[in-house]
Amino acid sequence: MLWLKLLLVPSLMAAVTLAGRRWGPAVAGVLVGLPLTSAPVVFLLALEHGTAFAAQSAVGVLVGLVPLGSFYLAYGLLAQRARWPACVAAGWCAYLAAAVALRAAAPSPLTAFLGAVAFLAVVMVLLPRGAPGGPAAHAPSWDIPFRMVTATALVIALTAFAHVLGPRLSGLLAPFPVTGAVLAIFTHRLEGDQAVVRLIRGMGLASFTFAAFFLVLAELLDRRGTAAAFGVAIAVAAIMHSVLLTGPSIRPTRSRWDH
Repeated sequence: MLWLKLLLVPSLMAAVTLAGRRWGPAVAGVLVGLPLTSAPVVFLLALEHGTAFAAQSAVGVLVGLVPLGSFYLAYGLLAQRARWPACVAAGWCAYLAAAVALRAAAPSPLTAFLGAVAFLAVVMVLLPRGAPGGPAAHAPSWDIPFRMVTATALVIALTAFAHVLGPRLSGLLAPFPVTGAVLAIFTHRLEGDQAVVRLIRGMGLASFTFAAFFLVLAELLDRRGTAAAFGVAIAVAAIMHSVLLTGPSIRPTRSRWDH
C-alpha cells in the first residue's frame, strides 16, 4: 500500500506538469483540476477502511469543493493586484474558513453535488479572464520533484489520519489545494498574473468533472464495489474532460519546450 501511495500520485503530478509546459496554463489548469490527490485518497481509503467509509469520504469531497472554489475565487480575484504570497495566503484562508463552516455538514450525495456545482458556477462567473500571454520562462530544476513530494505528502497524511478524522472530515480536507497552489505559485512567478488567472479558470472548469467523478463514487462505492465504482467514475470524467479540452475556452499555447 505504501508503494502505491509513493508511485501513483507523483506520477500523475509529473505528467500534468509536463502537459502544462507543453500546452500552456489553461490546459494545465484543466488537467490539475482533476482529482489527482482526492481520488487516490478515496481509493486508498476504500482499500484500507472499506467501501462504506470511502463512500462517505466521497460525499465529504463533494462538500470540500465549496472550500476549493473559495480558494480559486480568492486567488483569482487578488492575482492581478498582488504577488503570489498574498494570493496563496488569501486562497488558503478562504478554503479553511469555508471548510470550518461546512465541517458539520452531512448532505446526501446528490445535495452535495448540486450545492458544489451551483457554487462553482458562481465562482466561474466572478473570476476574471486572463489575457493570452507569451512563452513561459524555464522552470527551475527542482520544480517537478517539489510538486511530486508535496502531493504525495498530502495523500500519505490524510490516509494515515483517516481513522482519527473520520470519513466525512477526511473527504472534506482531501481537496485542500496543495498541488493547485504549487502550480499557481510557479505560474504566477514565471509567467505573470494573466497566466495564473487562466490557470485558475482552467482549474475551476475542471472542478465540474471533479464533482461528477465523486458523485459517481458516492453513489456506487458501497453498492457496486471499488473496481466498478472507479471504472464508471473514470469513464464519466474522461468524457467530460475530453469536451472541456476541446472547448473554445481552453486554447493550448506555445511554450519554450516547442522551440
